[in-house]
Amino acid sequence: MDSYNFPAFLYRMKNIYRWSLMRNTDHESVALHSYYVSIWTHLLCSVANEIYKKDVPTDKIVSMALFHDATEVFVGDIAQPVKHSSPEILEHFREIERSAAVTLMNMLPAELQSVYRPLILEHDPELYKFVKGGDLLDAYLKCVSELNAGNSEFSYAKKQILESLRKLEMPEVNYFLTHMAPAFEMTIDELT
Repeated sequence: MDSYNFPAFLYRMKNIYRWSLMRNTDHESVALHSYYVSIWTHLLCSVANEIYKKDVPTDKIVSMALFHDATEVFVGDIAQPVKHSSPEILEHFREIERSAAVTLMNMLPAELQSVYRPLILEHDPELYKFVKGGDLLDAYLKCVSELNAGNSEFSYAKKQILESLRKLEMPEVNYFLTHMAPAFEMTIDELT
């Protein structure tokens, strides 16, 4: 009987924690992060389609978001300052992540590999921009949450991530930052 370990490895995303080099008031697993990235990505696609009258394939892009950090079951969550400390190190990490993606793909039956390849291994760069936007928004909102809890360790990260969000030059991201992000700085009493 053939055995395929793909889902068992993905299930372990709940055991990998993000922001490992920083003091956290609220710890976040890669699984939880992937869930939120999928929500923010769906929202960005909906803004694109309904507000800016674009025609982006929301379901396909959100599926990409669900799996955007799947390789971390092998490589862990690498802190941005480490990963981006030099172009050479970044390139090496990308090679490692690509190798991890191939390993994951090989844990699927051949009949399913074509379904998951575009989600894990071969991303359409134009569509993946929405996933990147959702990923950065989640990091930004994590910083807002930590700062709201009095953890100033996230102040510099918030500035850097906001700059990265602006560099995406996506009207959908700007819409979120203008019309939705301010509510994340409010208390529950202020929200109701």
